[in-house]
Amino acid sequence: MKLLTFAIPCYNSAAYMEKCIDSLLPGGEDVEIIIINDGSTKDNTAEIADAYAAKYPTIVKAVHQENGGHGEAVNAGLRNATGLYFKVVDSDDWVDADAYAKVLAKLKELVAGETTLDMLISNYVYEKEGAKHKKVMRYTALPKDQMMTWKDTKFHKGQYILMHSVIYRTQLLRDCGLELPKHTFYVDNIYVYKPLPSVKNMYYLDVDFYRYFIGRDDQSVNEKVMIGRIDQQIKVNKIMIEAFDLWKLNDKKLRKYMFNYLEIITVVSTIMLIRSGTEENLQKKRDLWKYIKEYDLRLFHKLRRGIMGNAMNLPGKGGRKISVAAYKISQKVVGFN
Repeated sequence: MKLLTFAIPCYNSAAYMEKCIDSLLPGGEDVEIIIINDGSTKDNTAEIADAYAAKYPTIVKAVHQENGGHGEAVNAGLRNATGLYFKVVDSDDWVDADAYAKVLAKLKELVAGETTLDMLISNYVYEKEGAKHKKVMRYTALPKDQMMTWKDTKFHKGQYILMHSVIYRTQLLRDCGLELPKHTFYVDNIYVYKPLPSVKNMYYLDVDFYRYFIGRDDQSVNEKVMIGRIDQQIKVNKIMIEAFDLWKLNDKKLRKYMFNYLEIITVVSTIMLIRSGTEENLQKKRDLWKYIKEYDLRLFHKLRRGIMGNAMNLPGKGGRKISVAAYKISQKVVGFN
């Protein structure tokens, strides 16, 4: 059995996918790299995937499927994974070589231990187009270099585990029933959120492992693109709301973290609807909050009382101006643009 499976969703990714794959190959026989060609038609993504699988038959698998979107590509990766642990690497991103070696060494060490590791967290770096200084996202809320549970964490608003920073135990993802919706962007939030109540033991390795490229005009986190896909953001928001009754979670720190995560996703949904400036989207904003109110009144009031919730719902132009300030906070948190 492999130690770690990497899933690389690829859709017309020929221009940059090789940099991603090449950064993962140094893992050698400890790793499995699954390249999911998600119905690419505009370039030779499929041929590149097959060429790597032919050259590295014990390390690389190529999976070809009809286009199902990023979430379905992740699903395919999980279905085909044989590694003990699982990580998604987007095709325009890559990993740092030195940090990679440390991640593999730590996973080997922890697998040999008595306690089962459910989630390994490491840092990620914004490789932002044109930026001189690279922003490193570290997890100061977590004790370094020790196995921990939720009670050992000190997360506050503004600190979130993202897909870039997390490696999950493969069987945990399967056991929690993780399945991402097809043809939907922003499902990485569901990917991180849904398994959290199943996580008992975690470890924070303070290395700058994942390199998150940001800056292409067509990137899903570009603001204009997000506004154009706002219905998908709302869909993800609702799936997260309906995933759990958070009030029933016994672990207080886990519950608080998940409320905070849900809040920032709802803030992003609301902000994008406001910033679009159309009456149609302002109505969608009202509809979203009405849905939350009708679905779970206590959750509605908790989100309204949150750090930005009230700003999201102030009436008129004045309220929308305040919401722009809240947007800038959420921008820093989520990291888009």
